[in-house]
Amino acid sequence: MNKIMGMFVKVREYQGGQTMAEYALILSAVAVVVFKGYQTMGTTITTLLGSVDGKL
Repeated sequence: MNKIMGMFVKVREYQGGQTMAEYALILSAVAVVVFKGYQTMGTTITTLLGSVDGKL
């Protein structure tokens, strides 16, 4: 019985896989935010440059 309890405690303390999955989720969320920001800035800069070119 003690051997089973010892194995259960070891499994419960090991959270390496869970931590790696959390990092992957955070990294994917950051990638989506950066991509959307890049798209927005690209459109804004293109519009701004077109406006400046038109005035010149």
